[in-house]
Amino acid sequence: MAVSKKNIEIRDSLILRIGAIADRQNLEAYVVGGYVRDTLLGQEGKDIDIVVLGDAIAFANTVASELRRGPVVPYARFGTAMMPFAEGKIEFVTAREESYDTQSRKPKVKRASLLSDLSRRDFTINALAACLNEVHFGNVEDPYGGEKDLAKKIIRTPLHPEKTFDDDPLRILRAIRFAAQLQFEIEEKTLKAIRKMKDRLSIVSQERITEEFLKILSSSKPSVGLKLLCDTGVAALVFPELLEMVGIEQRKDYHHKDVFLHTLQVVDNISTVSENLWLRFTALVHDIAKPRTKAFEEGVGWTFHGHEELGARMMKSIFRRMRLPMGKLPYVEKLVRLHLRPMVLVDEEVTDSAVRRLLFEASDTIDDLMMLCRADITTKNPSRVAQYTKNYDIVIQKLKEVEEKDRLRNWQPPLRGDEIMRVCGIEPGPLVGKLKTMIEQAILDGSVSNEHDAALTYLLKIKDSVLQQER
Repeated sequence: MAVSKKNIEIRDSLILRIGAIADRQNLEAYVVGGYVRDTLLGQEGKDIDIVVLGDAIAFANTVASELRRGPVVPYARFGTAMMPFAEGKIEFVTAREESYDTQSRKPKVKRASLLSDLSRRDFTINALAACLNEVHFGNVEDPYGGEKDLAKKIIRTPLHPEKTFDDDPLRILRAIRFAAQLQFEIEEKTLKAIRKMKDRLSIVSQERITEEFLKILSSSKPSVGLKLLCDTGVAALVFPELLEMVGIEQRKDYHHKDVFLHTLQVVDNISTVSENLWLRFTALVHDIAKPRTKAFEEGVGWTFHGHEELGARMMKSIFRRMRLPMGKLPYVEKLVRLHLRPMVLVDEEVTDSAVRRLLFEASDTIDDLMMLCRADITTKNPSRVAQYTKNYDIVIQKLKEVEEKDRLRNWQPPLRGDEIMRVCGIEPGPLVGKLKTMIEQAILDGSVSNEHDAALTYLLKIKDSVLQQER
């Protein structure tokens, strides 16, 4: 294969040392894929994959021994090995050809040339290899026009896209993910193949599908990938609730705006101010129940009563289906349930009690909740944007004033259950919870200060009547 005229500068000391070891071993070695792509884009190359024209596992062991790294994890069936290092791991791969069974993503492999190896890569922008041998060090092999596609900002497969996606259907989601991460366009034939081959995703594990979906959501402008998911129909297999939000409806003079397009804007808005993946996920699902609560009221127009509560209740089944980490569920449920509450606090006559209750319920998520509320402003009317922004400024000031006065951030009740049992002479049970709740409500209402002695005094005042009711 002819050597490309393009040359990249490789400064990574670890890759330089791997190249020197390859020369001593008389092996051809190349750094391939993401590292070369990112370097050509002027970014720091992070993913280090090494292709060897020879035994990659033996070479990996030699490298690990000379660099005193390891242990190497071999995958003899695939001719690959993984070597850990401080920033992650390096994959060593024997240049290979692959063939697939239609019901599995696991390939059958055999040794091959570098050209054959690059042909099996997912996209042309990843089918790039830079030589690590001294004679052609840094020279880029680009048999499928990856450099041109980088310049044109295009996602395209090296071989016919239907074959590429049929061999490994996860590449369908990877195409959408790269489009979102790089803000590239998917070439028309490749896009057409995604629409045609999307059902092949049924053989891919839910964990891998969810991993790619979350990478889309983590990109700098998630709307690019989310819109592609819906436009190609892939969302039906990945996150069908997104498709329910698509569409505009009109009755009489009342327009029902497209909830999906609004949601995309909210996700992009939140992504400009936060890299918190689960806040981004919350932005994606905050209005997810609107299609299921939509109703038309004469003289009022479109309503979505209770969509925040239903949306919160939908989260558990979505988390389970998508194999999302259940530890993040309470956070998402809470923000979805509360996302309409701050706007109610704008009224000048709102009591401190209402503010306390929001602080209590939101607890340590209050800042994220307000960030979500600001991101939820998607109107194109400048005067409305200004008014909504001013309203949230008012809410934040009220929250700050009450918080400073009552110390409710991450609030823990001043009386614990064991003290309530001791004071009242009762055993563990529902009655302890009832008394604790009564104390909490009194503090939130402002009739009892958020202090231990005040709470204890209140308990002593109410305990006899409560205990008598329970007898």
